[in-house]
Amino acid sequence: MNPLMDPPGAARATDGAREQRASNRRIAWILLSVAIAFFAGIIGTRLMGAGVAGIGVMATLVLLFLVIAIGRNLHAARTESAERATSENGR
Repeated sequence: MNPLMDPPGAARATDGAREQRASNRRIAWILLSVAIAFFAGIIGTRLMGAGVAGIGVMATLVLLFLVIAIGRNLHAARTESAERATSENGR
C-alpha cells in the first residue's frame, strides 16, 4: 500500500477485509471438522457393529466439540472486552 496514494480509510478497509477472510476461514475449518467428526462417527459405528456404543461416542464427540467451541468464543469475547476497557481507560 502506498500511503501517499491511498485514501485515509483504505488501511482500515483492508484490515477489515483481512479480519473477515480470517473469520471465514475459521468458520470453514469448524464446519469441516464437524463434518469429519460425524462421518468418522458413522464409519466407526458401522465398523464396531454396536449402534448404542456408536451413538454414545458420537454424542460425546459432539458435546466435547460444542464445549470447546463455545469456550473459545467466550474466551475471545472476554479478551476483546478487556482490551477495549483497557484502551478506553488509557485515553
